Amino acid sequence: ANQWVMAAFDGGATSFANGNANFRSYGFTGRGEAIKKGTAYMNVWMYVIRELEDALDDCKSDCTIENCNDDPVHAWDEAVAFYSGSLEGTDGEGDGVLLHQLADKRCANFRTCGDLAKDSSGLSHVNIEIFREFTNGKNRILRGECTEARANKERIEQLMAVPLIQGSLRYAYITDKEVDAGGEKAEAEGAVFAAAVLPLVHACNEEAAQTIYNNLKVGQGGSADFAQVKQAFESTYGCLQVRCEDIGGLYDDALGEYMEGAAPCNTSSGSEKNVGLIVGLSVGGIVLVGILIVVWNRNRTGKEY
Repeated sequence: ANQWVMAAFDGGATSFANGNANFRSYGFTGRGEAIKKGTAYMNVWMYVIRELEDALDDCKSDCTIENCNDDPVHAWDEAVAFYSGSLEGTDGEGDGVLLHQLADKRCANFRTCGDLAKDSSGLSHVNIEIFREFTNGKNRILRGECTEARANKERIEQLMAVPLIQGSLRYAYITDKEVDAGGEKAEAEGAVFAAAVLPLVHACNEEAAQTIYNNLKVGQGGSADFAQVKQAFESTYGCLQVRCEDIGGLYDDALGEYMEGAAPCNTSSGSEKNVGLIVGLSVGGIVLVGILIVVWNRNRTGKEY
């Protein structure tokens, strides 16, 4: 992540094993976006995870004195601080520039705000869920439940990927469908979002990661194919442990509908629907048998019910 930012500062190229970026074709606008967004969404994102891991490494499950897990809790709190930034305020309603604010911005684009992830304003569903995990994880560390707290860390990491996926999809759409309006700025932003999330995608599906990279890499020049990017991401949701409902779809508030080709996918599978049908029929059969027994008893005894 630091190499990405330094290459953008220098106007040069990275030397990664995969997913390289060459900033020589960018002016100050594109390089500025790569630096700002790369710092926040790549470097700070990773440092949040680092602080959570630090807390778990130092957590003691066999505490014999009071407050022996204060240091791990402090590290956990640092993760919360890096996630939120100093501008969000005590209620998260401020106008920050880090990951908390990113989640709120993207939920407005994808209609995933609120408790049910169905609104286009307010706190993002991702932030609501992440802060629930932050709180539960801290309490577990205080109780010395170190192994259990790892589950909170893992879920936080999964949820933190959601705004990165949403950002990648948003700028894939802009650079595909709104090329004149996007320009170098939109291309650079899409490249940052993709670079931030591609290692996770690559661990799930190398082909999907390559497709996303090809469409959103630095210098793609308006050649992005939104449909390809969307399909590639959706093929990895199960592995990434996120749902279609978490990601949502690009929503046009003015028209009150999803943008063409950008509606949410559907997590429910045919097998899940069949299970529901089987359960429903089984319950219905049990109820019917019960009714027949009551009718038979009434006819046998002559009693009215």
